[in-house]
Amino acid sequence: MNIFGAMYDKTMQWSKHRFAPFWLSFVSFIEAIFFPIPPDVMLIPMSMSKPKKAWHYALYTTIASALGGAVGYAIGYYAFDFVHHYVVQWGYEAHWATAMSWFERWGVLIVFVAGFSPIPYKVFTICAGVMQMAFLPFILTAFVSRAARFILVAKLAAWGGQRFAAQLRRYIEIIGWSVVVLAVIAYLLLR
Repeated sequence: MNIFGAMYDKTMQWSKHRFAPFWLSFVSFIEAIFFPIPPDVMLIPMSMSKPKKAWHYALYTTIASALGGAVGYAIGYYAFDFVHHYVVQWGYEAHWATAMSWFERWGVLIVFVAGFSPIPYKVFTICAGVMQMAFLPFILTAFVSRAARFILVAKLAAWGGQRFAAQLRRYIEIIGWSVVVLAVIAYLLLR
C-alpha cells in the first residue's frame, strides 16, 4: 500500500500552491489554540520546495503562532471554565496537569521550552492565561521560542532542499508505517 507516498506527493504539490503561505499561517494560528497538527507539516515541504523563501515562511509561521498563543492565553484567562471539558475530552488532561506543575515551578521559562519543543503548545498558551502570567513576558517569550524553532526547521528543510525531498520520498512508506507502529505501541503501553 502506497498511502504515505500519495500523501507526501499531495503535500509537496500543495506546498507550491499560491495560497500555501496563507494556509501555513492559518494552521500556525489555530495550532496554538486547539488544532492537533503542528505547522511543521506544512513548513517543511514549503521550505524544501522553495528554499529561498524559507525565512519568510518561518516568519509567517512565527507571527501567526504568537497571535494564536495570545488567543489561547485569553481563553485561559477569561474562559477556562467553558473550555476545561474540551481539555478533558480531547485527551489533554495529563498534559494539562504537567503544564500546571511546570508553570508553578519554572514560570515564564516553561513558555520558552514549550514554544521550542514538540510539546502541545496550546496546552501552555491556555495554561499561561489560567495562571494569569504577565502577558508581556508571555508573548515575548512565546515569540522568541517559536521563532527559534520555526527558523531552525525552515532553514534545515531549505538546506536539504529538493535533494532531501527526493530522499524522503524514497523512504516515506517505511517512515510512515514505522510511525504508525510506534504510535500503536505507545498507545497500548500508556493505556
